[in-house]
Amino acid sequence: MIGAIVLLGFVTVERLAELFLARHNTARLLGRGAVEFAPGHYPLIVALHAAWLGGLWLLAWDRPIQWGWLALFAALQVLRVWVLATLGERWTTRIVILPGAPLVKSGPYRFLKHPNYAVVVGEIAVLPLVFGLPWYALVFSIMNALVLSIRIAAESAALSGASDFQQRRG
Repeated sequence: MIGAIVLLGFVTVERLAELFLARHNTARLLGRGAVEFAPGHYPLIVALHAAWLGGLWLLAWDRPIQWGWLALFAALQVLRVWVLATLGERWTTRIVILPGAPLVKSGPYRFLKHPNYAVVVGEIAVLPLVFGLPWYALVFSIMNALVLSIRIAAESAALSGASDFQQRRG
């Protein structure tokens, strides 16, 4: 039980810290002339993640930890930090494009187009499995896939438009 509470507490603090960092980075980027794209789906993302984590608090706070799944979740946290470190001040939870800035192609972006979303997909599935909740992992993975299909399409369109804009300027 203590292990579950500590893990859920860690993830909660991590998510709140990321929201603070994202808000800070978004404000900084907008102040430098960046533009936010497709903000309409953002509340859906927030609601999904809040429901996922809130539900885990309700269902898993007293459950035993499956150590193999915890090891995989820990590996995902390392990848999460790599993504955040690679993007630096450009990391945000919104789609914010800074005109003229080149696309990031270092770090995990050398291997995947959207490594942050790969990490999120993994986390949404794996954390419930840490607590032996496969049905929860499945339900939220399906909902996350639907939300990410909207998000990735919007982000790809925004990045494509930014790339087109940069090519026209150059």
